Amino acid sequence: MLPPLPFGAQNPSASPDDPSAVTGWVRWILRAEGVAGLVFCLAFYALTGLGWGYFVLLFLVPDLSILGYLMGPRVGAVAYNVAHSTIGPVLLGAAGFVLGIAPIPSLALIWTAHILFDRWLGLGLKYPEGFGYTHMGRLRVPTWQKRAGS
Repeated sequence: MLPPLPFGAQNPSASPDDPSAVTGWVRWILRAEGVAGLVFCLAFYALTGLGWGYFVLLFLVPDLSILGYLMGPRVGAVAYNVAHSTIGPVLLGAAGFVLGIAPIPSLALIWTAHILFDRWLGLGLKYPEGFGYTHMGRLRVPTWQKRAGS
């Protein structure tokens, strides 16, 4: 049994229709933050002069963390959350800025843009119960992906 979550937190054992799931204006705000942050990252990346080829090439790199799920849902959740938390790119960008290594803050912007793009899509940090249990609500499987009889 999991310990109780703080007030307002997503219940990882909730069904998608559970009233404790993140819905309504709170979910809208979380997704709007993703869009606003993504636009911010794109605007500042454009000023770096690094080139959009690097952006396209590196944008999906954080999704390699999904491979952690090959070792189970707990390891997968940790790997995914490390790659999809803004802590990493903020520290990377700050280190690059302090050390004066010009491309590093640009890489941090790409990483942050990816994270915020995922938030815009409604993908959140993962609970160890499985990939579909996120802080933004339970991921639903589209009807066209469901197998007959399941």
